Amino acid sequence: MAKEDKREVKVQVNHLTKYFGSLHVLDDVSFDIKKGEFMCVVGPTGCGKTTFLNMLTKIYEPTSGELRIDGELADPKKHNLACVFQEPSSFPWLTVEENLKFGLKIKKIPEKEIRERVEKIIQILGLEQFRHSYPSQLSVSSEQRIIIGRAFAMQPDLLLMDEPYGQMDIKLRFYLEDEVLRLWREFGTTVVFITHNIEEAVYLSERCLILTNKPASIKEIVQNDLPYPRDITSDDFIKMRKHITEQIKWW
Repeated sequence: MAKEDKREVKVQVNHLTKYFGSLHVLDDVSFDIKKGEFMCVVGPTGCGKTTFLNMLTKIYEPTSGELRIDGELADPKKHNLACVFQEPSSFPWLTVEENLKFGLKIKKIPEKEIRERVEKIIQILGLEQFRHSYPSQLSVSSEQRIIIGRAFAMQPDLLLMDEPYGQMDIKLRFYLEDEVLRLWREFGTTVVFITHNIEEAVYLSERCLILTNKPASIKEIVQNDLPYPRDITSDDFIKMRKHITEQIKWW
């Protein structure tokens, strides 16, 4: 039996529908995300996962329905949103430490708090020896740690991650997944993580939202009560992975 989640609701998605001209992408999608929850979103390729994410950031407006954060309509001018994408997005002309400080300076966070937040991120992610290095001097995984750390340093209302490890090999993926879980536990951030990798979704999520093929609706929301850290070889892990895989088949 799934545990009752008594955390307050952070994000409300109400009857969300999206058309691009005659192309029907999302169809009457409704669900809640709890404060501090780690939710993964999976579904067939091209089903509308990224479109949903882009409506949270207001890149796209819903055709109908609404998204609310803390009871108010989602608005990046009002809510502190942060995004991590698959493509590299560190600033090559800034050092690791300067990259981590960048968004905080834009937000005009007090200098003392900036130093404290950045130092904490550097320590958690083990970036001490790289703080004065530039992204071009780092490995792919270390550069992605900068991007993840920069997002968590903002202490966002909501952190949106869109297949951030899509081009990495399995060893790097597991390493960075553990880094994200470490930061998530430390900061209590609400995370929406889009992935096409089912094993990744089972490894990370507290709940996994499965979308149907386009026009996407919710096929199932899977409660994931497997204890952290997760053993990918355990019978329960394999059972859940197989179930989600079956649910997102095209047929």
